[in-house]
Amino acid sequence: MPPTKTAASKPAPKAEPAKPQGSAGVKPGDHVFLVDGSSYIFRAYHALPPLNRKSDGLQLNAVYGFCNMLWKLLRDMKPEERPTHLGIVFDKSERTFRNELYAEYKAHRPEAPADLIPQFAYIREAVRAFDLPCLEQLGFEADDLIATYVREACEAGATGTIVSSDKDLMQLVNDCVVMYDTMKERRIGVAEVIEKFGVPPEKVIEVQALIGDSTDNVPGVPGIGVKTAAQLIGEYGDLETLLARANEIKQEKRRQTLIENAEKARLSRRLVTLDDRVKLEVPIGELAVHEPDHKRLIAFLKALEFTTLTRRVAEFAGLDPASIEPDPRYVAGAPPPEGRAGDPQAAAAAPAPA
Repeated sequence: MPPTKTAASKPAPKAEPAKPQGSAGVKPGDHVFLVDGSSYIFRAYHALPPLNRKSDGLQLNAVYGFCNMLWKLLRDMKPEERPTHLGIVFDKSERTFRNELYAEYKAHRPEAPADLIPQFAYIREAVRAFDLPCLEQLGFEADDLIATYVREACEAGATGTIVSSDKDLMQLVNDCVVMYDTMKERRIGVAEVIEKFGVPPEKVIEVQALIGDSTDNVPGVPGIGVKTAAQLIGEYGDLETLLARANEIKQEKRRQTLIENAEKARLSRRLVTLDDRVKLEVPIGELAVHEPDHKRLIAFLKALEFTTLTRRVAEFAGLDPASIEPDPRYVAGAPPPEGRAGDPQAAAAAPAPA
């Protein structure tokens, strides 16, 4: 991964010695980095005004913002923070196993904006231009893949960083896994999760089962907010114990509400619990970091006419951008990229910005 460049640096540094790729897994001391790609897309789209390619008017604001955020993330890493393994994780389809549990799950989410949908395919190609793997599997949310990768990392004695601010991922935080919010440049560890939910990460799903989530149409228990849920879980330990002893609750309305909505709470717990046992199509070992191909990245950026970012990458790599031709696959007039990333179903399933 590219190290931070200082003002005194010479113009042609190499980013980092190439590291081997393979499927051997991870080992103690490794650092696995998982980027919540769907969150990045929406953040990029909402952070920038409309941005059209000059040669043909193609709307590319989300692509530009995505590339800028990804480059900044990689460029600004401190040496001790650089990953040994890294992947960009996306939702693959709108329906997952959770829709089999509850047909109304995420049913009320608005579709992605019309001018964003065509950009998904270009964002997938951007990830490839950065020489990073796109991780997505039919029937699972990106969060489930992230949960599985970080579990495998921790079991191997490695550490993990989840690049996202999504509250649904906070259940994964522990002594070896942290989250990183790029927008606020803020790390989210155990203390930050407790501050938000009033309980440690391993109890987050118990609280979420009670409060529900209107964005994802998770029902929860009516009238119970985060503070009350945290108090109840703090007293009873977990959802099942709370429901089994609901008749002990002194407040009549709360007692009756819990008894009447017990099954909704149980369903909600299943919906919010991430599946960390996904049979991964891309083994964790294949996320091993290698030296990026800056020429390929510059060719992609030039084709999309991202002049400023092209210059930044070229200066960092000590390359003359004028000597590199735009990638003909992405220039104005070329057919748009095809594939899952342009699927409006996938776009509709992607989360709104946190």
